Amino acid sequence: MSAPIKPGSKQDRDALRQSMTAAGCTTADVSIEMRTRYRVRPREAWRHALGWTLQAAADRITQASARHAGEAVAADASLVGKWEKWPGPSARRPSMPVLFAMAAAYGCRPADLLDLEDRQTLPDTDLRALTSAQSGTTPAAAPASAAPLAPTGPDLVRLAADESATWAQWAEASNVGDIAIEQVMAETRALADDYLTSDPVLLFNRTRQLRDRTFALLEGHQYPRQSADLYMSAGYLCGLLAWMSSDLGQLRDADTQGRTAWLCAELAGHNTLRAWVLSTRSKICFWDGRLRDAIAYARRGSACQPTGTVGVLLACQEADAWSRLGAHDEAMTALARAEDARDSVVDVDDIGGLFSCQPARQENYAAAVHLRVGEPAQALHSADNALDLLATQPVRAYGTEAQIHISKAAAHLTTGEAEGALEALAPVLALPPDHRLAPVTQRLHELIPDLGHGRAAGSAGVGLRGAIEDFCLDSAPRQLALSPGRGAA
Repeated sequence: MSAPIKPGSKQDRDALRQSMTAAGCTTADVSIEMRTRYRVRPREAWRHALGWTLQAAADRITQASARHAGEAVAADASLVGKWEKWPGPSARRPSMPVLFAMAAAYGCRPADLLDLEDRQTLPDTDLRALTSAQSGTTPAAAPASAAPLAPTGPDLVRLAADESATWAQWAEASNVGDIAIEQVMAETRALADDYLTSDPVLLFNRTRQLRDRTFALLEGHQYPRQSADLYMSAGYLCGLLAWMSSDLGQLRDADTQGRTAWLCAELAGHNTLRAWVLSTRSKICFWDGRLRDAIAYARRGSACQPTGTVGVLLACQEADAWSRLGAHDEAMTALARAEDARDSVVDVDDIGGLFSCQPARQENYAAAVHLRVGEPAQALHSADNALDLLATQPVRAYGTEAQIHISKAAAHLTTGEAEGALEALAPVLALPPDHRLAPVTQRLHELIPDLGHGRAAGSAGVGLRGAIEDFCLDSAPRQLALSPGRGAA
């Protein structure tokens, strides 16, 4: 049994056109039926009445315009679609040469392609040209009667002034106000703050919704400075989604978000946003094992000369990647640059929260770096400093705190102290599944090989191995994989 035909589908439209044609209806009759039955604009109705695709219509419109000197139109499928949807949002008003070429291609009068809503939106000069064209009796005569489109003398000057006034009205209009843009930024800051302490999947959904609202605003028309502000907000939101995607173990999707965030930063022309996006991309590369790329992104971010604390984070990220490569001197040099960057911070961060590098976060990186380059005592010292600093913060980032404890545990394991490691990991192992992010589970897995050596191979080590495996079995990335619809609006 064949599936039912969906109303308004191409199959449905083709069946209607064929049945009406067989009944002796004209193309005009079919277009009227298409328009009323499917609630489409007149221009789209005529195209469907002819059975043409957008590209087929574009080719015929271009060919028709070429037959009239001075009225050439370069149409493509995208433009035809925008002309059809006008005067709706994200559409484009067809000029008089376009309407005449479209009418010649479709075999109708220009007036047949317009309804009352269209006419109410047309400039007076176009309405006068349309009225003059309506005196023609055949489709072929319509383009030839377009003499008012080439006026001379005072009429030409008046027409040019009307065109400039029409454009000025469009340029002056905006689909968004400064208060609305300020609200988007405020909500972005709130999301960056909330992510440090909240369920990442629920925060991901909220961030996605705000990104969609911002994208929708950008598809409208606003002043250039407002567009730049919206692109900046969109860049930070895509950066948040990239960071969150990485924390949820979806590195390929994180890369996609990072590329879009970078495009927004470029369109906004905002150096500090560029630096945060490059920091995010460095983080993604690090957890994906692309350590040289992580270093390259961190260095590019530092070269942006950003304000705020992102310079500190970028230097820490470079040190992190060097330490994993076993490059002791390069890692230490990068940590020293992080200290220098901290001393030179004068401006507050635009967003804060996740897009901020407080001293505790810097010490967390230092602990991991010292650990990898074979300096467990210094790693313990940095980890203890990080926990002390974190205790003074009004918001304790659970992801950062977990990694600090993991560094402490790893330092204990290098000396075979499984009991000390178990004590250090107690707060981590107590995290609820929603807070067990991919970087945390990955670092915990890195501890397992050390549990089979020396004093760490005893009963405490066996118990710790089991606790780590149980922890990772019920993590945020695993929950996301098992329940992809979770948190959806």
